[in-house]
Amino acid sequence: MPAAPRRSSASGEHRLAEPPGGADLEGLRAAAAGCRACPLWKSATQTVFGEGPAAARLVLLGEQPGDREDREGRPFIGPAGRLLDRALAEAGIAREDCWLTNAVKHFKWVPRGKLRLHQSPGARDVASCRPWWEAELRRLQPRALVCLGATAAQAVLGRDARVERDRGRAHATPHAAATFVTAHPSALLRVPDEASREAAFARFVADLRRAADAARDGPQGAPG
Repeated sequence: MPAAPRRSSASGEHRLAEPPGGADLEGLRAAAAGCRACPLWKSATQTVFGEGPAAARLVLLGEQPGDREDREGRPFIGPAGRLLDRALAEAGIAREDCWLTNAVKHFKWVPRGKLRLHQSPGARDVASCRPWWEAELRRLQPRALVCLGATAAQAVLGRDARVERDRGRAHATPHAAATFVTAHPSALLRVPDEASREAAFARFVADLRRAADAARDGPQGAPG
């Protein structure tokens, strides 16, 4: 399977990614490894593609890889990933039954001494990477899609999407039979006091349970 064109991208220049038509998930993964559609590849260690079973009924879409994900090439394995694992377990969801991926496939960061600090992707970063997660979802045809955080929610539902307003119910999208919005697990890590953190975690688990019910009971495949 040929890789996506490795076109050079000058600083600030963005293009749409070009997933190969007809590729399966492994073909998409191989192609994404060579993506140069936006400048983020220059400072990232590698592309971090989605992972999980090809028959996954539930897809979790986050923002972008973090520092550890960038170094190891797997999504959701850092602190936010560990919290997500705990929430999935409490919601009765096996991580290995889900497809986990991100709206942006390269780590965007700024240096602070020896640290690499997360920097939120811009609208052009998200737009450039959109064809990758859309291609993933076309191959997966999940019953339920969960947008973790504002970046993912706005990528899927549009720029007006808001986590607090739009969580708690299913949304109609072309990408899954039911689409849900919830907080990103990294946001829960930033909640300052224990009582608020426990309440936020309980809401997060409830959102995941709702999505799991839809994945279990809803029709397979995206509408339309």
